[in-house]
Amino acid sequence: MYGVVTRNEEELSWEEFDRGFYEVKDVTGRAAEPVADAVNMISCFGDNAAEDQDGLVPVDDEGNRATRERPYFDWSYVCPTHDRYREGLLGIIEDAAAVNEDVRLDDVGFPREEYCHCERCEERFADSDHEEWSTWREHVITEFVAAARERVPGRLYLTLYPDPYPGHLSARSGIDVEALEAYVDEFVVPIYDMAYTTTYWLEILASGFRDRLSTPFSVELYAVDVDVDDLIHAAEVAEEYGEDVFFGYDASNARATVRRMQADARQGETFTPE
Repeated sequence: MYGVVTRNEEELSWEEFDRGFYEVKDVTGRAAEPVADAVNMISCFGDNAAEDQDGLVPVDDEGNRATRERPYFDWSYVCPTHDRYREGLLGIIEDAAAVNEDVRLDDVGFPREEYCHCERCEERFADSDHEEWSTWREHVITEFVAAARERVPGRLYLTLYPDPYPGHLSARSGIDVEALEAYVDEFVVPIYDMAYTTTYWLEILASGFRDRLSTPFSVELYAVDVDVDDLIHAAEVAEEYGEDVFFGYDASNARATVRRMQADARQGETFTPE
């Protein structure tokens, strides 16, 4: 199956796509109404609109804020222990699930391994039963996903950072994959490249997730300005390992890619007289 990730509602009905993911809340902070004919997708703790609000942005032990102005940050983050923001997210998730029972959670986790050391996080870790800061972070994220699961009657998708090496997702974001598998129906792994002129690394990452996960996962490819032939090759590699292949943020290019693959498949068919 092939799917599309889009911010444009009209693209969800294109017949080439078996599944659509519609961004209800993205990392810019832009919000849209959920739709009935797609899996509504919510950026949870990535939110540029929150960067100027006190108490929302995570800080490291030196006080550096996790905003898009810092090196290696593509967007700004929100601390996962901020109660008011967390409750607002759960409300968005619940509203989305009321329109379509399937929901996808994106940008779940702490921003990087050195976060968060805000006063609230320090106090909650000190008051917890966890001896290790890393296991406390995992508990925070697992607890959030469990709360989201209670509000999603259908299929719950969750995006994973594309690093299958054991321990890395925990160290980076507080993601305990094994714990989350109890709540998640399908993981989505975005393996993005600007060209896909070589794909051996895509195969390495996808095969790593195949070995790592018990829960089904699909691969999401970047479709913006990628040559169709190269995108086809990437899709052929991805579908050998994942359940499905999704194309991100250029539905027109994705549609051309799917059409070409479907045409090539038809040309390979052999028909004999009955």
